[in-house]
Amino acid sequence: MNMNSANIEEIVKQVLAEMTGSASQLAVSKAAAGDIPKTAHVAMLTSLENFEVKEFPIPEVGDDDVLVKVEGCGVCGTDAHEFKRDPFGLIPVALGHEGTGEIVKMGKNVKADSAGKPLAIGDKVVTCMIFKDNPDITMYDLNKQNVGGADVYGLLPDNDPNNHLKGWFADYILVKGGSTIFNVSDLDLDSRVLIEPSAVLIHAVERAKSTGILRFNSRVVVQGCGPIGLICIAVLRTMGIENIVAVDGQEMRLGFAKEMGATGTVNFKDHKGLEELTKAVEAQFDGHPADFGFQCTGAPGGHSNIYKFIRNGGGLCELGFFVNGGDATINPHFDICSKELTMVGSWVYTLRDYATTFDFLKRAKAIGIPMSKLITHRYPLEEINEALKTNLKMEGLKIAIINK
Repeated sequence: MNMNSANIEEIVKQVLAEMTGSASQLAVSKAAAGDIPKTAHVAMLTSLENFEVKEFPIPEVGDDDVLVKVEGCGVCGTDAHEFKRDPFGLIPVALGHEGTGEIVKMGKNVKADSAGKPLAIGDKVVTCMIFKDNPDITMYDLNKQNVGGADVYGLLPDNDPNNHLKGWFADYILVKGGSTIFNVSDLDLDSRVLIEPSAVLIHAVERAKSTGILRFNSRVVVQGCGPIGLICIAVLRTMGIENIVAVDGQEMRLGFAKEMGATGTVNFKDHKGLEELTKAVEAQFDGHPADFGFQCTGAPGGHSNIYKFIRNGGGLCELGFFVNGGDATINPHFDICSKELTMVGSWVYTLRDYATTFDFLKRAKAIGIPMSKLITHRYPLEEINEALKTNLKMEGLKIAIINK
C-alpha cells in the first residue's frame, strides 16, 4: 500500500488523539511523520576557541514547550568574547542567541506568542529573553526595566542532562514554557537573523528620543561602523533623519555606512589629533557641530572624543560598552556642564523594542536599505570555529551560521 506524507500525518494525528498523557496532546507537523530525528547536533563550546559539534537526544516536548528546527543564527560580539575568554564562566556551553527557525512540534498549551499572535506548526520564530517570572516586565508595560538580569538562550548553563538544546548554534532548539517567543513568519531569513542586533538600536534610538533633542532635522554623528553602528544609521534613516555623518577607521565600513543611509563619512585615520578630527566632522555638517551623537564603539578613546563633536545643548547616547572596555577620560566642565549636554545610556532592549524591530526591518526593506548586505559571511554549523575566528579578525560585518 502506498501512502504519501499527508496520509501518514493524518494517521499519526489520529493515533495520538486516541492516546493518553501529555505527549498525546502535542501538535504534530509533517516532520512528526518521520522528519524529526531522534538526535540534534549542537555546537558546544568545550574549551577556549574550540567548538565541538556534538549529538544529543532531542528531549520530550512538554505541554508548554516548542521544538524549533534552526535555520540560522548570527554571531554576536558576546559569542566572540565567550569564545576567546569565557568571561561568564559558562564552558561547556551551547552558544547562539541571534537565531531563528521553524516550529516543528509544540505542546498542547501553546497557542500564541509573547505579543498575542497565534502560533502554529510551520511558523517562523525568534526568542527574546527569559524573564523568570519578573512582575515588572510584561509585554505592554515595559519601561520599568530593561533586560538586565534576564536569561537568554545561547548563554545558559549546560546543567540539565536531559536537555542540551539551549543555544541557536544547533540544528534544533527546545524553547521551554515561560520563555518569550515571537512569530516572525512575515520576515525573510536574513531579516530574522538581524532581529536581535537591530533591537539593540531600536532601543538606543528610543532612549535618544527621550531627550527631546533627536528630531527629523537633527544633525547626527554615529561613531563606530561595525554592525551596531551601521544598523544605528539604518534605523535613523528609516525614521526620516537625513543628515547623518559616520565616523570610523575602515573605508570598507564607511562605504557600508553610505549604503545604510549616511550622508557623510569621516575616516579618523586621515586626521591628526582630536581638534583636526572635530573640524572634519563639522565640515560634513557645513561647519556645524552635531545636534546628537551615538557612540557605538567599545573603545574608551571613542567615548572621550565624541563629546567634542556635539554642540552646546546637544545630546549623546552611549551604547558601545556592552562589556567592560575600560575607563574613559573626559572633562566634566567642558564636555558636560558648560555644554549642558543631555546624555542617555542604552543597554540591550525591552520586549516592546523587540516587537517594534519587526516593523523597522519591513520598513527598511521597503525604502531600499540593503540590510541583507550586512551579513557578509555565512558558514555551515560544522565550520563554526572558522566563523568565530573570522569575527575576531574583523574581516567582515555580520557573520552568520546558516544551516543546510
